[in-house]
Amino acid sequence: MTTTPDRNRVQLPGISSRAYEHPADRSALVALRKLSGFDTVLKQMSGLISERRLRLMYLASAVRVSETQFRSLYDMGRDAAYTLDLHRIPEIYVQQDPQVQAKAIGFDDPFIVVTTGLLNLMNEEEQRFVIGHETSHILSGHAVYRTMLDILTRLATRVAWIPLGYIGLRAIVAGLEEWYRKSELSSDRGGLLTGQDPEAAKRALMKLAGGDYTHEMNIEAFLEQYQEYDTAGDLRDGFLKVLNLLGTTHPFAVVRVAELDKWQRSGEYDRIIGGDYPRREDDANARVTDEMKAAAESYRASWQQSQDPFIGVLRDVAEGAVNAGERIFNRFSRRDGGQG
Repeated sequence: MTTTPDRNRVQLPGISSRAYEHPADRSALVALRKLSGFDTVLKQMSGLISERRLRLMYLASAVRVSETQFRSLYDMGRDAAYTLDLHRIPEIYVQQDPQVQAKAIGFDDPFIVVTTGLLNLMNEEEQRFVIGHETSHILSGHAVYRTMLDILTRLATRVAWIPLGYIGLRAIVAGLEEWYRKSELSSDRGGLLTGQDPEAAKRALMKLAGGDYTHEMNIEAFLEQYQEYDTAGDLRDGFLKVLNLLGTTHPFAVVRVAELDKWQRSGEYDRIIGGDYPRREDDANARVTDEMKAAAESYRASWQQSQDPFIGVLRDVAEGAVNAGERIFNRFSRRDGGQG
């Protein structure tokens, strides 16, 4: 299995994040972008001081990537920004931590943090996929509703003693968690577009499940695991799968590999690399209603393809994600008929 791409990476001038976003994620983001001042409200609620505090913390306790420190990661960050046509190269920090993690932090001046555990686990092309994944989070502006999820989760904990209030908030939180999981699938696609090495992208996600034993793993066998997971057992197994998702913000590794493989095989990846994709300059013209319909259609298609006997419950959670985005949009948008 090769670890080096056999082609140069293609730049994607002016690419909109809508090109790679999962329909459920995209519909929510298009709605949020239409909300005048909504991001400002969230910034005030989360506190810009918190973002500044985190930057100072990493500046003091981690290693800032540069031309003289972790040069390969510096080049990856520069290449990711170039490929996705970002006007600013996000800073990258390396943190000593055996856990395999990477994250994008911040609203106005976002930066990326990767752990030494991740660097030890993944080779250069797999790291490139991860940096592209986090850069895609930044291009999409995922920090906005991730902050919203964090605020609502904390609020739900505080009102747990009020049964109806707690149940209502938990329903919204469950929808936002589903939304969050779809944002991870979006950024997996963005990571693939950035690194442009499908095998490395799938290896990186497989390593989240099996560690640095790619010589013992097989992509086709891993995809067969997904088929077994998707069709597993009876109603009890379906119910247990739903329970396993509660409180999670990331899809399971086998699901991520299967979804990325499915997206690549659909032809979307090749179409975008070939230059056929929505541009950032047209983002303002994206219609919320169209994106909501696309999200609903995406869920319907996945329900039809799934053989899970408990799909009805999963459908309710999925619809909660779409409905949560719609409720938020309706609550905060201007009532002047200009919601698009």
